[in-house]
Formats: sequence, structure tokens, C-alpha cells
Amino acid sequence: MYTKAIDLREFYDSTQGRVVQRLLRSHIRAFWPGVGGMRVLGLGYAVPYLKMFMGEAERVTALMPSHQGAVYWPPPEKGDERGLVAMCDEAELPIETNSIDRLLVVHGLQGYESLDVILKESWRVLSGQGRIMLVVPNRTGIWARVDSTPFGHGTPYSLGQIRQVLKEYLFVPERDERALFVPPSTSRLMLTTAPVWENIGYRFFNAIGGVNIVEATKQLYAGTMVGAATSQAAVARRRMMPTASGRLHLPK
Repeated sequence: MYTKAIDLREFYDSTQGRVVQRLLRSHIRAFWPGVGGMRVLGLGYAVPYLKMFMGEAERVTALMPSHQGAVYWPPPEKGDERGLVAMCDEAELPIETNSIDRLLVVHGLQGYESLDVILKESWRVLSGQGRIMLVVPNRTGIWARVDSTPFGHGTPYSLGQIRQVLKEYLFVPERDERALFVPPSTSRLMLTTAPVWENIGYRFFNAIGGVNIVEATKQLYAGTMVGAATSQAAVARRRMMPTASGRLHLPK
């Protein structure tokens, strides 16, 4: 459950999903208050959080991994049936190098394998001044322990883990915070009081936030091979990283 795009769409169409969308959208917007003239790309199932950028950004596009499937977005309006979603291979994004200004990854990191692949391609497609934002389940949060929502599937991460892996893949973590403090309940009372939970949790119980939100920029000087011990994927496969010139440093 919640491994396919159609399941994710059903979740965000539910009352609980709409509340989650409103809460996380406010955090994402606070990170990126203005995207005028920029190219914005959503990867994974980011479409619930992309609509607020339409009409402001130069271009808004969404890519959904082939193993997840894709759904049509945005809903066609009268006289306009242009779709902004494409299905893709995570290892070869159909995007030009250095062409994206803002990259939002939501429901895209299902494990160390996908994290490994996505960060390599994200580094390639982001422009020199580009920024990537990852929204991932928090390892110490309640939402990661309940499989009735999408945040209870895949691999949860601590802030330290995400920041370390970003550094290994030539990103510079710039800002992070936790969100989604309301318990993962479908209770009408709980959902109605979600903003109150968010405010109290953010101030006093930050460690139990449901998701980690991390923003990073590209590190533009020559890269090195990924080999730090904290990344299980890096240790297992010793992947190569691109330099700023686009070349690879081979392992010795």
C-alpha cells in the first residue's frame, strides 16, 4: 500500500491527506517564498505541493518513477488539457544538465538504493544556484511507525543521516526542520486541531515530528568518490560522483 501513484493520490484526496498537504505546504513555502522566473521540478509524488508555484515559476514539472506509476496532473480545465507529469527512470532523469532551479523530492526515497540514485541525478540536473528539498519520514517520529499513511512506508531517516548523505553526494545542507506533529489519526477532532498540534510540537516536541524537511545547495568544486561509512549504499557499492565538469572520479 502507498507504493503506487494511484494509492498516493487516494491518500491526498482523503480528509487526512488534505490536512497533511496544508501543513507541509506551509513549511515548503516558507523555505521557498519566491520562485518567480525559476524552473521547479517535483520528483516522486510531489504534485500536492507544486500547485502553489504555478503561475509564479517559469515552468513547473513533475516526474514520477516508473516503478511507482504516474497519474495525470493537474486536473484538466476547460480548454486546457496539458499534462505536466512524466514517468521516468530514476537513474536517468529526462532533464537537461544544470537546468533546474528548485527540486522538490517527496515520496521518492523508498530506501538507500533510491536515495543513492536520486541524489546523483539531482546533482546533475540542478543549476549552479539551484536548491533541492527532501521531505522524508523522521526515524524518531510517530508517522514512520504507522503504515496506514505513505509516511509509514519506505526507509525513515534522522536529520543527521540525511545531512551526512547529502554531503557525500556533493550537496551543502543549508536548512532543515521537522513538521507534521499531529498524530496520524483520522479522528475529526484530531484533524480539526492539527494547526494547534503543529505549533505546540514545533516549539516543545521537535524530535517527534513526522517528517524531516532538508534543503541543500550544490557543491560546485571538484567532487570525490562517495565513500563515507555512514551511507550504507555508498559502502556497499562505492559509487562514483560527478565533478563540476561532469567527469567522473574513478575509485583507486
